[in-house]
Amino acid sequence: MFFEGEKRGQITIFIIVAVVLIGFVIGYFVLRDSLSLGNGISSNLEPVYTSFLSCLEEDVLVGVDLLETQAGYIEIPPFEAGSTYMPFSSQLNFLGNPIPYWYYVSGNNLAKENVPTVKDMESSLASFVDKKILNCDFQSYYDKGFIITVGDNAKTDINIVDKEVRVDMDLDLEITYGNESILINNHDLNVKTYLGQLYDSAKEVYDYEQKTLFLENYAVDTLRTYAPVDGVKISCSPLIWSANDVFNDLQVAIEANTGAIKTKGNDYSLTNEINKYFIVDLDVDADVRFLNSQSWAYGFDVNPSQESVLIAKPVGDQPGMSILGFCYVPYHFVYSLKYPVLAQVMIGEEIFQFPMAVVVEGNKPRTALDSQAYKIASPEICEHKNTFVEVNTFDVKLNPVEAKISYECFNDFCEIGKTSYTKPLVEKFPQCVNGYILARADGFRDARYLYSTMNSGSVDIIMDKLHEVEINLKLDGKNYDGSALINFISEGYSKTVVYPEQTKVNLSEGQYEIQVSVYQGSSIGIPELTNEQCIDAPSSGLGGLFGLTEKKCFEINIPSQVVSNALAGGGKENYFILDSELESATYLEINSKSLPLPNSLEQLQKNYIEYESQGLEVVFR
Repeated sequence: MFFEGEKRGQITIFIIVAVVLIGFVIGYFVLRDSLSLGNGISSNLEPVYTSFLSCLEEDVLVGVDLLETQAGYIEIPPFEAGSTYMPFSSQLNFLGNPIPYWYYVSGNNLAKENVPTVKDMESSLASFVDKKILNCDFQSYYDKGFIITVGDNAKTDINIVDKEVRVDMDLDLEITYGNESILINNHDLNVKTYLGQLYDSAKEVYDYEQKTLFLENYAVDTLRTYAPVDGVKISCSPLIWSANDVFNDLQVAIEANTGAIKTKGNDYSLTNEINKYFIVDLDVDADVRFLNSQSWAYGFDVNPSQESVLIAKPVGDQPGMSILGFCYVPYHFVYSLKYPVLAQVMIGEEIFQFPMAVVVEGNKPRTALDSQAYKIASPEICEHKNTFVEVNTFDVKLNPVEAKISYECFNDFCEIGKTSYTKPLVEKFPQCVNGYILARADGFRDARYLYSTMNSGSVDIIMDKLHEVEINLKLDGKNYDGSALINFISEGYSKTVVYPEQTKVNLSEGQYEIQVSVYQGSSIGIPELTNEQCIDAPSSGLGGLFGLTEKKCFEINIPSQVVSNALAGGGKENYFILDSELESATYLEINSKSLPLPNSLEQLQKNYIEYESQGLEVVFR
């Protein structure tokens, strides 16, 4: 009996254990959906909060992408237009997207910096996320019976570090499902991104440019390589360049050379000498590239020039040329060049980009900035405008003309304003004795009116209309289609036509000296010459102390040359052109006389002497 009772006790224990285990299993399956997770959110409500955090992360990444593609801005600063003189607006249009410049020169010639700080980016990203998070989509959870209430006043703190953005958001989020409910009001999230590191590298590139002007120095090198800047060529005929061709060549070269610029990397020592020219002495923790496009805004100006032509005239082709014994053409052109460069700093697939203006003035880089953008100072006299003057602008028939008005006082120029078709300009001028009011309008010759602004007054300025005239050049009564230079010279206004490439010119009424120089091919050889030249120099020894001089001589060697283009016709004529002739004529006919085709230096010299006294026939038809 003892053994039988012992067995029954063991069976009872097994039954109790089995019942407990079965209860645990049933309880787990019954209650598992309501068990709380380690973060205090039940598994029923956890998917909703996970979706909220995903939504928050997505909003942060969208804001980061905007910061990286828009030079550190989410809300772009107000647009500021450029001008004819300065082509930059405050934004670069890159593939249809505006990007604020970090450095540019405004339309009214003020140099400006527009670099956001890290705090600026953190603040703008926080504001962006505060607005975006309220649009988080929970519709799929609403359909399942969830009740989700989101507060309407998010307050986010953003901290941008090298490889992540740390987000701390205060926002009431209440999630209810069945009998379960939770209220969460603080949300922390770390978003992986290289924004901070990219910005630091971009700032290094920008600061190095402002300190060294390496982009401007590359621009000057490109200018001197691909455009005529200064030099001398042995020739008796003028040198002629098309300004448009020069500019086009520069644009192509600038785009290619800008794309070749790199920053120093780990493989710098392996780079060959040619490629090292394009490597900037700057080592940053990212890949950097520089972009330029011919389709972006450019500013290009060159002086001296005649409309779209650069002309360098020979020295030694005037009467008395035999004194020199040879001809040469010196040239010196002064350029103003302005264009944008977009810098892109990259780590992996993330790209931070910002544009900068490259400015070359007078063949030289602009002045470097020490720290903050400087103001290109206008003349001091322009800061003290205190005399009201009324300015009216008319054409010769007294019809109103819309013109830009400026004032010149002892080589200082002040922008004043514009007249219109309906009313004059009434504006303050700086006080000046015997200054000039300048008027400029499209389709009219610039007007310059002597006027003292010590007292208020009124000025009427008559502007001469420009008319486009077709030129028909004849040589000895026959149509001529060879090479020639045609100059129209009057007081304050001159035009040069390179014939036959150019056959039209803009002229206004006035007295002109018309000059035609016809050039034809020749092969005059000039042998190498050696001339001795002597000067009076201070005497050596004690005599020099008392102002005594002695003659010292030295030799000048002139290399041999061939005159391939020589003066073979033309002349000069003074002619007063009437406005009525310009309005009614179909074309301007100029008939010049030929000169013997020179086959020697003596004949070439005779041609220049005869040219001075040879007239022209000028007829409007």
